[in-house]
Amino acid sequence: MSNEDTGDQAFLKNDPLGRWPELTHAGALSFLRRKYSRDLKGIDVAVSGIPYDGAVTYRSGARLGPRAIRAASVQLAELKAFPFGFDPFATLAVADMGDCFVDPHYPEVVIPTIEAHIAKILAAGASPLSLGGDHFVTYPILRAMAKHHGPVALLHFDAHPDTWPDDGKRLDHGSMFLRAKNEGLLKVEHSMQVGIRTYNDSDFGFDILTAPWVHRNGVDAAIDAIVKRVGDAKVYLTFDIDCLDPAFAPGTGTPVAGGLSSAQALDIVRGLGALNFVGMDVVEVAPAYDVSEITAIAAATLAHDYLCLLAEKKGAKRKPVGRLR
Repeated sequence: MSNEDTGDQAFLKNDPLGRWPELTHAGALSFLRRKYSRDLKGIDVAVSGIPYDGAVTYRSGARLGPRAIRAASVQLAELKAFPFGFDPFATLAVADMGDCFVDPHYPEVVIPTIEAHIAKILAAGASPLSLGGDHFVTYPILRAMAKHHGPVALLHFDAHPDTWPDDGKRLDHGSMFLRAKNEGLLKVEHSMQVGIRTYNDSDFGFDILTAPWVHRNGVDAAIDAIVKRVGDAKVYLTFDIDCLDPAFAPGTGTPVAGGLSSAQALDIVRGLGALNFVGMDVVEVAPAYDVSEITAIAAATLAHDYLCLLAEKKGAKRKPVGRLR
């Protein structure tokens, strides 16, 4: 193997498929070491950071989430995916576009900037995988998704329902899904919220699997309920890392006790291969509050496993090893 085929593939590799060896402790960082490129020709999934956290209601810091998630992804790029048993990039063409340039000093440009960024990805024939940023960034993403696909089902993992009152003007990471519903961006009848453990007076038509429900009924029941609810609708997956209990995700802005474990969340996501995904985001990673990268590692793994589901859709075959059930 020549030195030309090792290391720094984020800058040096031209083929969007496959991968070559990296030092996990060194080298140019991108998400899962994918090529940095804004040329999306032939790309299935475009990864990008959305480093905005001006809509938070408690602790700030999620603007540094994309950087932390990329750094935490290095080991996932080293071996075949667990429990899938394949290299997703042998099948799925993925590029890292870098970060969306959101100027926080001009709040009026936040929504149109993010929406245009996602619209560019969709127009190129790719699907977006976005790294937040606070959870408000999902609202302009949904605007772009609805313009491209029509209203989509929302599969929402979170500690909070994010459907508190919204006047259609606030930049607020706790109200944007009511806003999205009111604007007709969502197929609410096919949408589900998972891991919720904060109170709202109404579910606004969303089906809700609370965290206690998941704890009592288990992963398989959660998967069955999600698949039944979403059906064959085009579905957008948004994962607020505070869906996880603070024991597993301390590095977030609004931690709530009693959440899912990282094992539960990963098991659920890995069981959703039948769904018709059109995009995903992982949001609210605030590395200043993290401990030994455990929050960022969980976020990177969730995004990695989502890509594995898409690779399966393109023909990758699972080759599990050991007892999984």
